[in-house]
Amino acid sequence: MRYHDCVEILEFQDEDGRSPFAAWFGELDALAAAKVSTGLTRIALGNLSNVKSVGEGVLEYKIDFGPGYRVYFGRQGDRWIILLAGGTKKRQNADIRMAQRRWAEYRKRKAG
Repeated sequence: MRYHDCVEILEFQDEDGRSPFAAWFGELDALAAAKVSTGLTRIALGNLSNVKSVGEGVLEYKIDFGPGYRVYFGRQGDRWIILLAGGTKKRQNADIRMAQRRWAEYRKRKAG
């Protein structure tokens, strides 16, 4: 795959300009952060084999490591992925609801 075929990965920012995904990622240990980074690279290259829809336009990327890490994102067209949240299998339902709220907020801001 050519580099220019990659999608760009951006982070959702709340109204104060903070990235909830970056805050979550910053709390990971080095090995978990490396696994998540590898997953993000795969997404950027178009490998969505571990991705499923969780409703309301939000997608979940599952990482089979440790407590079952998850990355939640939305897609804006064919070129951008917006990272909304990260979490684990244990908090999956709450993380999905939060990601859905953030995605709705992102879309509302983009429309307005």
